[in-house]
Amino acid sequence: MKIGGFQPVTFSDFPGRMAAIVFTQGCNFRCPFCHNTGLLPQKSVSPVAEDTVISLLTRRRGRLSGVVITGGEPCLQKDLARFCEKISAMGFAVKLDTNGSRPDVIETLLAGGFVDFIAMDIKAPFERLNELTGISFPAAEIRRSIDLIARSGIDHLFRTTDVRPLLSPADLAAIKQCVPAGSPHIVQSFVAENALSASLRTKAPHVF
Repeated sequence: MKIGGFQPVTFSDFPGRMAAIVFTQGCNFRCPFCHNTGLLPQKSVSPVAEDTVISLLTRRRGRLSGVVITGGEPCLQKDLARFCEKISAMGFAVKLDTNGSRPDVIETLLAGGFVDFIAMDIKAPFERLNELTGISFPAAEIRRSIDLIARSGIDHLFRTTDVRPLLSPADLAAIKQCVPAGSPHIVQSFVAENALSASLRTKAPHVF
């Protein structure tokens, strides 16, 4: 596992649980509104040793009930399933945050029972996906991830960042139409200060 950071406690990132956060290093998207830009590069050496994280989690047994694995994009990690299995065996519930770009990995995690909660970001309407992710990417992979998560039977959440300079109310309505019936979806605020795109860091929000 390439781990870019560790937060020892959070009260808000895993619904109903006090948890720690593991930030994986590396992402395949280049969303202009990304606020975790330091986690984007795929580094050859892990900034934080996996053994260190496991040791910190071991000391928090009995005080925490969950671990959030976020990024970056965790599903790029070749040993993600092994890592999830390891922390699950320690007695922690596992929450995965993902951009949905690797449905095969999500399917493996679900089949193995390695995750208890999945939160997936839906960045844009499918026809604007390349613009909002900063790369050329097949929408079919995102659709498949949405379907897998919605049918998984585990707790899940779909979410969209309201990047008002880039997404209109019509775009947000179109995104909501992509969410299967019965699956929760939230729209979260955009924080401009650390955005990948310098223009978003300085541009005043557009009012529609």
